[in-house]
Amino acid sequence: MLTTIGILMALQVAPADSGQLSLTDVRTTYGILGDKRPDDKFLPGDRFVLSFDIEGAKADAGGKIRYGIGMQVTDATGKVLYKQEPVDSEANSPASGNKLAAFASLEIGTEQPAGDYTLKVTVADRNGRTTQDLTRSYQVLPKAFGLVRPTTTSDPDGKKPTASLRKGKPGWVNFAAVRFGWDKAKGQPHLTATLRVLDEDGKPALVKPSRGTIDQDVPDGTKAVPMQFELVLQKAGKFTVELEAVDEVTGGKASLSLPIRVAESN
Repeated sequence: MLTTIGILMALQVAPADSGQLSLTDVRTTYGILGDKRPDDKFLPGDRFVLSFDIEGAKADAGGKIRYGIGMQVTDATGKVLYKQEPVDSEANSPASGNKLAAFASLEIGTEQPAGDYTLKVTVADRNGRTTQDLTRSYQVLPKAFGLVRPTTTSDPDGKKPTASLRKGKPGWVNFAAVRFGWDKAKGQPHLTATLRVLDEDGKPALVKPSRGTIDQDVPDGTKAVPMQFELVLQKAGKFTVELEAVDEVTGGKASLSLPIRVAESN
C-alpha cells in the first residue's frame, strides 16, 4: 500500500498575467528541487516527485493567487488507490514573473506491489475558475535491496532541499537503504556505503571516497534505513555523486548515481 501521499507547493517567481492556465516543463526529479531523473521506475520505499510549472494563473485585485492542487493514483486496472481533491491555498503575486514552480510528492510504500501505476495531478486556478490536469505513468519494481529517496539538502537534518550546493560550504547527500538483511546473532543490519564524486570530465572531485557503516541502533522491524554523507566541494559546476552500498549480511550490492550542481558562494 501507499504509506503516505502528499502535495507540496513552492513559489519560484509567481504569476500574475491573465491567460490560459497551462502546466509546463513536467519532469520527474530527484526529490524536491532536484535534477531530472532518467526514468519513472521506483523501488518500493522510494519517493516519486513530479515537478512542473504552472503558467497563466490569475492574481486578484489584492495581488493574491488562489490555487489548489489535487491528486489521484490508480493501478493498471484503473482502480483508484488514493484521491485528494484540490485544497484551497493562496500566495502573494510578486511584481514580475509568470510562473509558479510546483511539485507533487508521492511516498511509495516498502510493501507496494510491483506493477504499473498512474499519477494524475489536478491544478485549479480559483481566481480564473479554470483547471488543468496532467498524468504520469510510473512503474514500481519488484522488491530488492537498493538505495532510494536520494536528495541534497542544505541542513544535516535533511529537511531543507536545495537545488545546488555552495562552493566551499557543507551540503548533505541523503538516501535510504531498503530490503536489507538482519544479522541473526546481533539482530542488526550491517550496511556499508561509499560516496564518490566525479566532475564533468569524469574525474574524481574528492581526494578519496567517503565511507560509512551502519550496524547498530537500528530499531527492530525497520524497513528503510536513512543514510547520509556530508559533502564539501571546492569548485563550482556540475558533478555526479556515485553511491554504492553493500549488505554485509546477504552480500547484496546496490548503486545509484545522482547529478548535483555546485554554485559560487555568496
